[in-house]
Amino acid sequence: MIEARHLRVLRAVAHTGSFSAAARELGCTQPAVSQQMKALEQSAGTPLLVRTGREMRLTQAGEALVRHAVGILAGLTAAEEEIAAIAGLRAGRVRLVSFPSGSSTLVPAALGAMRAAHPRTRVSLVEAEPPHSIEMLRNGDCEIALAFRYPEVRGADPEAGAEWDDLVVRPILADRLIGLVPTGHRLAAAGAAGFADLSDEPWIAGCPRCRRHLVEVCESAGFTPRIDFATDDYPAVIGLVGAGLGVAALPELAVESVRPKGAKAVRLEPPVHREIVALTLPDLARVPAVDAMLDQLVSVAGR
Repeated sequence: MIEARHLRVLRAVAHTGSFSAAARELGCTQPAVSQQMKALEQSAGTPLLVRTGREMRLTQAGEALVRHAVGILAGLTAAEEEIAAIAGLRAGRVRLVSFPSGSSTLVPAALGAMRAAHPRTRVSLVEAEPPHSIEMLRNGDCEIALAFRYPEVRGADPEAGAEWDDLVVRPILADRLIGLVPTGHRLAAAGAAGFADLSDEPWIAGCPRCRRHLVEVCESAGFTPRIDFATDDYPAVIGLVGAGLGVAALPELAVESVRPKGAKAVRLEPPVHREIVALTLPDLARVPAVDAMLDQLVSVAGR
C-alpha cells in the first residue's frame, strides 16, 4: 500500500536530487529516506529511482508517481485543514430534524445561540415526527433528531422502550399535557380538571402516537374517549376546540406555539408529561459541532 509519508519523501528526493538533500529538507536522516524509498518501491512493485553519479533520477514509473503525488498530497493537506476547521468549530454542518411544536418553540432560540457562538457552522432544519425522524437519524439523513415519547400507561407502547437503546439520548424537558376547552365550556373558568371530568365530551386528537397515548390515559381514568376529529396539525386542533367542536389534550409546547382563539387552557390532573429529547448516534456525539448543538438545545430548554 502506498502511504502519504512515502509520497512526501519521494517528492523531496525528486525536488532535491539526492537522499541526503531530501533528508535535510524533511528534517530526518539519510538512512530514513533510503528506507522509506525502499518501502515505496516494494509497494509500487517497480523501481522508482536510479542513481546517476551523485544524483538520483526518476524512472518513468517514478515520474508518474510524483506527478500524481502532487495532487494527492495537496488534497490531503486541504482535507487536514478542513478537518482542523471542523474540529475547532470554524466550519462544519449539523442537520437537525424536529417535530413541529419543537421547531416553533425550542429550535429557533437554540439555532440563534448556535449561530452567535459558532457563526461558521451551518445548521439546517427539516421537520418530521418520531418514529420517522429516528429512522432518518439511523439512515444518515441527519445528525440530531429532536423527538418525544410518552410514558407507558399500561406497557402498551412497543416503541417506548428499545427504540432508543442504540442512540445517545440528551434529555431536554418534560412537556406537560394541557387541556383545551371552548371558552364557553363549563370547565373554562375552573383552571384545572381531571381527565374523568371530560369523559362525556367529544375529543379532538393529534398524531397517531399522541392519539394512542390519549386513549390509554383516558381508559386509565375509567372511560374511552369519543374521538370525533383527528389531525396532526396542532393549530387545526386548537381551531376545532375554539369552534366548540370538542376538547383536546395537547403538549404545552404545542399550545405555546399557537395563540388559542376561542379556546381556554386548563391544567389537567394528575399531571401527564411527554419526554422531549435530542437524539444522535454515538459516533456523531463526538463531533464538536453536533455536541455544541446538543448543548444549545439543552440550554434553551433550561431557560
